[in-house]
Amino acid sequence: MKLALIGFGRVGRAFARLLHAQRAAYPFRITGILTARHGAAWDERGLDPDPVLRLPSPGVEEFLDRSKAELMVEVTPLDPLTGQPAISHIRAAFARRMHVVTANKGPVAHAWQALKREAEAAGIQFRFEAAVMDGAPVFNLVRYSLPAVRVLGFTAVLNSTTTVVIEAMERGCSLEEGIEHARRLGITEADVRYDLDGWDAAAKTAVLANVLMDADVTPLQIPTKGIGRLTPERLADLNRKGKTVRLVSRARRTPRGIRLRVRAEVLPRTDPLALARGASNLLLLQTDLMRTLGVLALDPGVEQTAYGLFSDVVAIAREA
Repeated sequence: MKLALIGFGRVGRAFARLLHAQRAAYPFRITGILTARHGAAWDERGLDPDPVLRLPSPGVEEFLDRSKAELMVEVTPLDPLTGQPAISHIRAAFARRMHVVTANKGPVAHAWQALKREAEAAGIQFRFEAAVMDGAPVFNLVRYSLPAVRVLGFTAVLNSTTTVVIEAMERGCSLEEGIEHARRLGITEADVRYDLDGWDAAAKTAVLANVLMDADVTPLQIPTKGIGRLTPERLADLNRKGKTVRLVSRARRTPRGIRLRVRAEVLPRTDPLALARGASNLLLLQTDLMRTLGVLALDPGVEQTAYGLFSDVVAIAREA
């Protein structure tokens, strides 16, 4: 299967390396790479895993035509307020009957129902396992392992930057020092305010609610309160009381519809949500037939996000 990549940052490069390492068992070829600022490359015979992007970047539609790919991998930065330009990239691929895999949560957070219908009408697949928990199987868990199960709600710690910052402040660091530590780990959004103000978590919450609970919401509709007002002094006081803080996403079905929120919450250190430490993510799914199930990703990195993309590509290749 021939693949075209839009975006070639840390995740895109890790994905290219993973494909190269697995080429004997999974002979996928990257036939095109497009970036906004660093150029482009395409070759139907396949590109090197670390290619030189010598060509000027054309428009997305021209690039997709030149790549002659069967599947587009979209890994551009998140815009949690609009989901663009990733939504337009995906629709350009759909128009060419190309399957799409993305690690970008924006399109599913803002246009899931429409994109789902468009993919079905075109007879192609649209997957996004890497969009929420860095490749940990969440959507595939529900799709393949929980037949007839209805998701009633979820509780989650989905933004690792805020956890790292909180833990740094608990050690006496300032907010700015905590942010710098998270940046060194490579886990912040391009605009760290999306992490601190809760927008990244709200986008992930919208993705989970839209796909698993048929919510049809956007991040802008989710009440959100970030960690900007926390201080080392406040966290030290909570620590003496055996408590900590996490940015928590919550969803539940009610007679009036699905209720969603993202909020920095004070938690006992014995709370399961407090197990999400460092860059770890934790999701608890409340269901009708299986009660509560948990997925914990311990300190995932860019390689795990790349694997989430890879697992989706493999699934599409098997089912195409």
